[in-house]
Amino acid sequence: MENLALIDSFSEFKDNKLIDRVTLMAILEDVFRNALKKKYGSDDNFDIIINPDKGDMEIWRRRVIVADEDLDFENEEITLTEARMIEADFEIGEEVSEEVKLIDLGRRAILALRQNLISKIHEHDNTNLYKQFKDIIGDIYTAEVHHVRPRVVILVDDEGNEIVLPKEKQIPSDFFRKGDNVRGIIESVELKGNKPQIIMSRTSEKFLEKLFEQEIPEVFDGLITVKNVVRIPGEKAKVAVDSYDDRIDPVGACVGMKGSRIHGIVRELGNENIDVINYTSNVQLFITRALSPAKVSSIKIDEENKRAEVFLKLEEVSKAIGRGGHNIKLAGQLTGYELDVIREGDVASGEDDDVELTEFSDEIEGWVIEEFAKIGLDTARSILKQEVEDLVRRTDLEEETILDVMKILKEEFDS
Repeated sequence: MENLALIDSFSEFKDNKLIDRVTLMAILEDVFRNALKKKYGSDDNFDIIINPDKGDMEIWRRRVIVADEDLDFENEEITLTEARMIEADFEIGEEVSEEVKLIDLGRRAILALRQNLISKIHEHDNTNLYKQFKDIIGDIYTAEVHHVRPRVVILVDDEGNEIVLPKEKQIPSDFFRKGDNVRGIIESVELKGNKPQIIMSRTSEKFLEKLFEQEIPEVFDGLITVKNVVRIPGEKAKVAVDSYDDRIDPVGACVGMKGSRIHGIVRELGNENIDVINYTSNVQLFITRALSPAKVSSIKIDEENKRAEVFLKLEEVSKAIGRGGHNIKLAGQLTGYELDVIREGDVASGEDDDVELTEFSDEIEGWVIEEFAKIGLDTARSILKQEVEDLVRRTDLEEETILDVMKILKEEFDS
């Protein structure tokens, strides 16, 4: 029979791994039935036999024989005269089956039919792809860099599926080349028209949590539970862990001997500094642990407003706040409390006459004061107690600028 370009269509799709034989046959039959409806008004009396492996098919139309003068519905009925031209012994009331050639549908209908077939196949693929990735949202996935653009990296997995890694979902230190393997979590699947867009993220807290599951057997087995994860991607993260088994040290198990277990995770995240903390329902103790490496003197909790005043010695303030304020910010997010740092005065050492750095705004530029504040140094004495080399390392200030500031502050206490 005249299959025309449809044979090519079948052979093009029959090996598609996403489509099983039964589904492919159902799609093909649906496409042909739509074509028959347009041509004959109904497809109820048509039988379609498809062989997708050979790219072959047959269409048969069933019609009831009526007297020549009683013909009312040409699609469902055939006159006795016409029927006897097919087989001489037909009688009124019997059913006649005739093969319908594709060419009878018209060349334009056949071209439209092929286009409809391709469209249905792609629609099926997209639906399957959407469901496949919707089911693994939040899981770690690996794909290869196919193309690097300024605002996005396009990845391709082993099955040829395209995955998008936007710039804002990348760790600041990430640098990718074509062919690199990239790990992240499937964060979302969005429909763009009929095509699903798969979004990967490396900045999500969920990615860090899943890395713990993947790299630390006790977490994977459920012996250790990750209670909460907060992070500033590429900079610092805090992970609270717990275990129902008192014999297990959750922090020690996660970190490993000399950091052996967590090193792989740190490298994956661009040397992100990860603090692993023992979770506890004791709020004061949890806040104390969250502010590590600073040593907290005491804490005053305001449960109603979810705030906590944290009292620290002057030398512990900068540790609690951390570079760029990252430590105290993450500690607050981890514990769910807004943390206010209160410095303890040391009268015996004469530090009760300390002066806020903002008091020197007429002599020290505002951006310099802000740079010191980022690392928790906002009083004159807190700066004078630091080593110049240490301040150069912890801030973006040059040594000359730091020395000028220290000179101004010393003059204040010497006068």
